[in-house]
Amino acid sequence: MTDDRYRSPLGTRYASPAMQSLWGEQHRVGLWRRLWLALAEGERELGLDIPETAIAAMRAHLDDADLEVAAKYERRFRHDVMAHVHTFEEVAPAAKGIVHLGATSQYVVDNADLIIMRDALCLIREWLINVIGALADFAREYRDLPCLGYTHFQPAQLT
Repeated sequence: MTDDRYRSPLGTRYASPAMQSLWGEQHRVGLWRRLWLALAEGERELGLDIPETAIAAMRAHLDDADLEVAAKYERRFRHDVMAHVHTFEEVAPAAKGIVHLGATSQYVVDNADLIIMRDALCLIREWLINVIGALADFAREYRDLPCLGYTHFQPAQLT
């Protein structure tokens, strides 16, 4: 698979290419691999017998996930994270049995999602600041103008 962008009707219409790539599968899996690498490095520092060759093998394959191979594993295992564990171990055999050692699936899923959300907010930070500024200017300009409120989709009283 060569297209690394997340696809949805809303995304293809309204999201920038940068945002689509950020939420894309290739980027997400790259984050999973970085999280597995950080886990292995931390476990090694804590005394687990994790050889440097395993760490080096993982480091050498952070961004080359083959999504078609992972899809085959996922059909077999019916589990996205385990499919990617096996796909990673296939290209980094020195790390077999070390990738994902001691972790739950949520270790990679939740942490990658948090990283993606943070990075997405960084992408739109300036836009958000401008929108908040424009709303503040609008509120200041019209603060003395009474407006008709609505409740339950019906006109209410002046507010």
